[in-house]
Amino acid sequence: MAVLNALLFSFFTTPMIYQEVEVLIVEDNDEDAELTIRALKKHHLANHVVHLSDGEQALDFIFGRGNYSGRVILQMPKVILLDIKMPKISGLEVLQAVKSDPLTKVIPVVILTSSEEDPDIKKAYALGANSYIVKPVEFDNFSRTVADLGLYWMVVNRI
Repeated sequence: MAVLNALLFSFFTTPMIYQEVEVLIVEDNDEDAELTIRALKKHHLANHVVHLSDGEQALDFIFGRGNYSGRVILQMPKVILLDIKMPKISGLEVLQAVKSDPLTKVIPVVILTSSEEDPDIKKAYALGANSYIVKPVEFDNFSRTVADLGLYWMVVNRI
């Protein structure tokens, strides 16, 4: 427990210059990812965004494994925007892994998906999702939704 407390203290007191990732976007649709990044940057809500295209990459990045084994895992994102339906490892499996680990469970995870299926929504919240947003189809609504969500998680919310 002392090690965990020291790690969390270090994470929350590390100057922003060392916390390179503000938003982690895990989305297999490149167009949706690009729209999300543009909306966040247009509204000056995130300078350091990482986009990964599947759940396996996300888990490797978050836990410093595989191609990301050299990454300092204490540099956690302020928020993870996570799609559900992805190749290799689903968003729900990523969510479960993140919320099951003592070091990462404090990271807000927002499900940003096209799925309006009630079982997906219930499962996401049961696994610890902080929010569940259905992607609007229309570009302007999508951009406004992402901007609002970025404003809340990056500026208003405190962890």
